[in-house]
Order: sequence, then structure tokens, then C-alpha cells
Amino acid sequence: MGKLERIAARQDRAAGRGPTRRGFLLTAMGSAFMFGFARQGNAAQVYPQAAGNLPAGGAFEPTIWCSIAPDGWVNVNVIRAEMGQHVGTALARIIADEMEADWNKVKITYVDTDPKWGLMITGGSWSVWLTWDQFRQAGAAARTVMVEEGARLLGVAPSACIARNGQVIAGKRSISYGEIVSRAHPTRTFTPDEMAKLPLKPSSEHRLIGREVKALDIPSKTDGTAIYGIDAKLEGMVYARPKMPPTRYGSKVVSVDDTEAKKVKGYIRYIVLDDPSNTVPGWVAVLASSYPAAIRATDALKVTWTPGKTANVTEQDIIEHGRKQIAEKTGGSRIFNDAGVDEALAKADKVVERTYTCSSVLHYQLEPMNALARLHEGKWEVHCGNQWQTLFLPVIAKALQVPESDVVMRSYLLGGGFGRRLNGDYAVPAALISKALGGKPVKLVFTRSDDVLFDSIRSPSIQTVRAGVNKDGSINGWEHHASAGWPTGVMAAAFMEKGEDGKPYDQFAIAGADHWYDVGPILVRALDNDLADATFRPGWLRSVSSGWTPWAHESFLDELAHDYGKDPVDFRLGLLTCKGRNAGSAPNSVGGASRQANVLKKLVEKCGYGKVSLPKDTAIGIATTFGQERNMPTWTAGAAQVHVDRETGVVTCQKIWLVLDAGTIIDPDGALAQTEGGALWGLSMALFEGTEIENGNVRDRNLNTYTPLRITDVPDMDIEFLPSTEKPMGLGEPGVTTIAPAIGNAIFNAVGVRMRHLPVRPADILKALKEKGNA
Repeated sequence: MGKLERIAARQDRAAGRGPTRRGFLLTAMGSAFMFGFARQGNAAQVYPQAAGNLPAGGAFEPTIWCSIAPDGWVNVNVIRAEMGQHVGTALARIIADEMEADWNKVKITYVDTDPKWGLMITGGSWSVWLTWDQFRQAGAAARTVMVEEGARLLGVAPSACIARNGQVIAGKRSISYGEIVSRAHPTRTFTPDEMAKLPLKPSSEHRLIGREVKALDIPSKTDGTAIYGIDAKLEGMVYARPKMPPTRYGSKVVSVDDTEAKKVKGYIRYIVLDDPSNTVPGWVAVLASSYPAAIRATDALKVTWTPGKTANVTEQDIIEHGRKQIAEKTGGSRIFNDAGVDEALAKADKVVERTYTCSSVLHYQLEPMNALARLHEGKWEVHCGNQWQTLFLPVIAKALQVPESDVVMRSYLLGGGFGRRLNGDYAVPAALISKALGGKPVKLVFTRSDDVLFDSIRSPSIQTVRAGVNKDGSINGWEHHASAGWPTGVMAAAFMEKGEDGKPYDQFAIAGADHWYDVGPILVRALDNDLADATFRPGWLRSVSSGWTPWAHESFLDELAHDYGKDPVDFRLGLLTCKGRNAGSAPNSVGGASRQANVLKKLVEKCGYGKVSLPKDTAIGIATTFGQERNMPTWTAGAAQVHVDRETGVVTCQKIWLVLDAGTIIDPDGALAQTEGGALWGLSMALFEGTEIENGNVRDRNLNTYTPLRITDVPDMDIEFLPSTEKPMGLGEPGVTTIAPAIGNAIFNAVGVRMRHLPVRPADILKALKEKGNA
């Protein structure tokens, strides 16, 4: 099976599906198939009114999370954003399994913003981890009532009944959940304390969790009925496109000339936005009766700005600023700050130090940013796809200068998120434009180049790692310093954690550096690159800092192993001692570093590292880490087989192996898909993908110069999840984390050159080979 077929065939395993994704893709590749704008979704029809998502038609709702209708259909309310990861399927099956529902009669509702839902966020690989306990309890509550009421209708004791597949069964008699609801009209509800005391099924009785079942959202995504934010429309709406200022912050409009714009049929007017939230300073928006007209009129509009103070900042300026922050050895926040680090390094036979850097990275999700806003029945509505509704409702309210209770966000499917839509900044200008028009519905859509200029990019980063090493190669002290822009500091400062020194820090700009290796006393220091913060809005991008911190510590460990003549696998295993803070604890990190050692051992067994014979200039590299965060570790080990062309410098990744221990796997197909996607994103950032800051903005504006991984570069992949009954961890991002260091280590094993900057370009390889030859 070829690469395209292999990728396309994954979802085809589910039974009872219509035209397969494989068949669809292969047919598309062999025909004059073109992607255009998706069909429009009437937002007024999708959301006729803010009804509060209450069940209708006599449905029973034991908790706000699910309901059972008289016809037997079970609805699960989902507050996480669907962006291709089938999150609704994963979460719904937690409730459905515990409830003993009939999976063929389960549906999902992606709810709107309402305080009753609590924290609405989809990111950090948190969705299953955050929801697991809550949804199991919700399912147990529904099952409890169904058994009690079913037993009463059957005239037996509840203890004589079992629940199975949407029915309560007593011996040879049974009654369906729908019939129970329609006849008994149950009304019992549960408090959180009551739900916490309900008995839960043991893992041995799971009938949906961990099994192959069909994804609930596949039909609508393949038959065209799924509605994304870019599809939404309202009667009487006008279209808008932004005219982007020269700098992200500080630009001021001097003059606007719309003489040429007026020549575009459909042009209405321009608006200079006044934004009290300072989300879109210096913005000018163009209004038109159609989106094509908005595109042409915006291009024709002439705006003169006074740029902000970062107009001349470059990528190298940001990196060098970070280098100075690290060298000063003061400032920043200390995440680990063990006593005796300085003494340990001073006593070592040698202090080894290396510095690693990473370029800026764009999100480049398929669906460009968009939002539709209007004032309707006294409420400001924003229709869009978003990953962190709770974060941006207050910002939209501040921009509009209205109470937060007067703003509601209508949720749609996301055509890709990857962390970009955690930042809802794109909703602010839509709301401001609508306000300028007296509440008239406005659809703001960014072109690809607009989207890139407004992106919340992954900040460039610089890291320095130091270790005190004895003559036998043992490590007796460790320092890890990392400087990057802080997305959480910029957008959600109250969400930041505090280090051992009591200072707040952005956990998403350092996670991964707080590793599980026993290397003596450790100092881990996170530094906010304030020049990066001032130049652009740093963003959360898939795996965030775990996409760069393992690049440093796993490359560094590999360097130490080779320098001291040690096997890189044995070297790592010797440091995964599972002692002290690395022993782990319930419920999230049971087993600690021993589970990381287990995935590494299994990985080596699978890929044959150090035991297989490979062609010249071809080698395997390995790396291991723990996914996103120390408090919710997904133990991950990765290997990459690469070939290096000495003539061109091109690195070809031929195969990737990944072994993960993510606790209980809820949705095997979704877990595999997310891990594959993460691995390919990691490969893309390692070898293909990256931009630079030039003149205060990103250099690459479209896919003619920004070159993510193409399908022809997709390697073979072998992914395995170790069986576990522990609490489920996240899988949206851990697949990214080990790929880059595994590739860097493989390059060294293949041709003997050590790369310390991402992405690794052919020119970098050729330069390193030349320097090695001249050494």
C-alpha cells in the first residue's frame, strides 16, 4: 500500500461506512477535483435563538452533560472544539460506556458559551484528561437512574437488573432507555458530591472505551452538512477584510485614500477601528457586498501608517536578546531550583554546555481566520470556531465596552486549530466593525496572507543546557535555560504557574525541560523574551514548548553519550531511575520515570536501534520524553531513520517509530490519527517548516515560500500504544515531541555532524559537512 493509500485507509476500518476516505482521496487525485469555498451555513437556522441547550420533548437530563430522549437517543453536550481530532466521539464514548448506551443512538451537541459549562478550552492535550472523571460520573448517574426506574417498571429490585446497550435487563425481560424515559418520566438529578460517590465500572467491563467504533462526525464531514465558521451566514450581512498595519503593535493610521477602492463594484466603505482592548491597534477594515469585492477593494485601498517601535526588529535580534538573558544568569523564573547545582557543576571533572535554537513557526491551518458578528436581541453574537471561548469573551466585551454577559459565542467546527484558535483575537475586529454599523451582521474573513501576518506564531527560541560530567560519563548536575516569547504571559497572565522562587512563569514556554531524568541537582530557568512579545503576539502551537525543549535536552543527552563512549539508549535508561520527584504519583503519573523507560525499551525492540545494518549515510536516531506537561505525562519514545545526501544536503526521513504510554486509550482510531498528525508536524518543523522575522513581521506570507511537509515526504510510520488501565492522558501533541531530536541524532549517526538549529536545511548540512572535512 502506498503512502497516500495508507494514510487515507485508516478511517476505513470502521464498519458500515459509505464511500471510504481512501476511495474519496484516490478518486479525487485521479480527476479534475478542485477545492473551493465550502457551502454556506445559515447561522440563523443553525442557532435560531439562545435556548440554553436544554433538552426538548420530554428528555431526561440527569446532569447538564447528557440527556436521554423518549425515542432512546442519547445526546452528549461537548464543550471542547472539534477541529479534526474527533473529540466529540472520544468524549461521548466515555459517558456512553459508563451509561451502557447503544452507540448507534448517541449524538453530540457542541454547545455555545454559557457560564454553566465552566472552563471552555480545547488545547494542551487536555480534553480527555480534563473530562474523564466528570463524564464517567455523568454516565454512572444516567445508568443509575435507568436501572432504578427500569427495575420499577419491570417490577423487580434494581439488584436483579443489569444495563446493557441502551436497555435494562432482568433475566429474560428487558426495557429500553427510551421506554423508561417515556413511561417513568424520571426527574432525578445529582449534585457533584453525589456523582463522585457513584460506583464506576472497572476497566474490564468497558464495552466502548478502547474499542473500534465509528466516529460520530464522519457522515456530516463527508456529505457536506458539517458547518464550519467560514460557512456561517446571516441575512443582510456584509463582508469585511482587514488592511493589515506594518507592525503588530503601535501602528497608527495617518491617512486613508479609497479613491481606487471606490472603483470596485460592491465596495461600501472603510472603517478605522478604535479598539479599547488593544487587540487590533492601527487596523483599517474594508466593507463590501461580497467577499471577492472586499478582497479587491482592500488591495486598492491606500493607507499610510506610523509604524510601531518594532518595525526594524529581526529574528536574529530576538535570538540574541534571548542569548543575553541566558548569559546574565539573573531574572526569569526557576521551575526546578535544587540546592547545590553550582557546587555540583564546580566539582565535576568537566562542565559541558550546548546551545540550541529554533526558528519562528506559523500555524497555517487550512481554514483562515474568520468571524461573523452582530447585535441580536440585546446580545452581541460572535459566530466562529474557537478553542478557548472562556478566554476571549471578556476581551470581546472590553472591545465593545459592554458587560461580558452581553456577549455570546456561537461555536462551529474548526477547519484546523493547532493552537491558533486558542487566541480569539480575530473575533474582536468583527465585533468592532459590527458595532460601527450599529450591530449589523458583518462577516470578516482573512485572506491567507492576512492570516499569516496576523498569526500568533510559535516564538523563536534559544536554549542553553549545561551538565557537570565526571570522567566516567556520569552526570552530577544540570542546568536548562530557555528564552522565548510567552503566549500565556501575553494573553492569559492569570493562567501562569509559579516557580519554586515564587515568580510567575509561562508553563507552556518551558514544559519538557522539567524532565524525569536523575541527573543530580537541577536548575530549570524560564525567561520571557520581551522583545519577541513586543514584536508579535506569541502563540500556542501544537506541542508548544515541548516542540523545542526536547530538541535541546534529547540532543544534548545524545551528544554526552557519544562524547563519553556510551550507548545512547543505555545512557538514558540509566538516568530513568524512578526515584525522588521522578517516582510519579497518583492519579496522573503513576509509575513515573519507569514508564518512560518502558516506552524506550519497547521502541528499541521495534526499530532495532544499534542492531540493524543500514546503507551508507543512513541511520536511526532515538529520543524520549513525556508529552505535554509533568502533571499529565504521556510517556513517549520516538525513533527516526534518515538518509543524508552528501552532495545536496537533503535529509530524507524514511521511517518513524513511536511508542507511547498514554494511560487508558479511549478512542484507538482517534489516538492513532492524532499521533500520526503530531509526528508529521514534528517532522515538518524539523526539516521543512519555519520562517523568520524581518522588519518586525514574518518573512513568508504564503505557501510559495513557506514550505510545510508535502505528502510525498511522508515516511512510513509504526506507532504503538502500550496497554494501560491508568487515567487517560493527552494525545493531541505528544507525537510532535521526540521527532526533531530523533532526526537530529539520526543525522549525527549517519554522517557525523551535529545540528543545533531547527529547521535543519540542506545548506546547514552542507556547511557542517564542509567544516567537518576541514577540521
